[in-house]
Amino acid sequence: MKKVGIVMGSDSDLPIIRKTTDTLTSLEIPFEVHVYSAHRTPEQASRFAREARENGFGVIIAAAGMAAHLAGAMAAGTTLPVIGIPCKSQYLDGIDALLSTVQMPSGMPVATVAINGGVNAALLAAQILALSDDALADKLIAKREADKAKVLEKDQQIAAELNQ
Repeated sequence: MKKVGIVMGSDSDLPIIRKTTDTLTSLEIPFEVHVYSAHRTPEQASRFAREARENGFGVIIAAAGMAAHLAGAMAAGTTLPVIGIPCKSQYLDGIDALLSTVQMPSGMPVATVAINGGVNAALLAAQILALSDDALADKLIAKREADKAKVLEKDQQIAAELNQ
């Protein structure tokens, strides 16, 4: 199975990335995590993107806040799918990162999830990898069924408590 490359612009993004790695772990998807900044370590970020395919990656997830150029920098260096996670910072509640991540120029696509959307980034990466992995597709189906069961269980609990 291909790995998921996860890059965060700063270690302050780690709480969001932990949700990503927890989700990937639950689906038994291998991953590798790095802290590379599009601005402070551009050479390392560029090398990671350029070499990702030959290093066994199938998807890259890039999390960054504020100017949030990391996902775009990853996309510029690879033809692998790149998923951007705009991270909330103390300024503008992450709207700046969302716009920086989603407004890529033609020719440099970046799939973008919600602000702090680490779980959805992992699930989207899993769906991409599942295009060529039936066992992973089955795990995604099972996860959706389990999620459905949890909601229906909560429905029954609330109905039993509040309905007259």
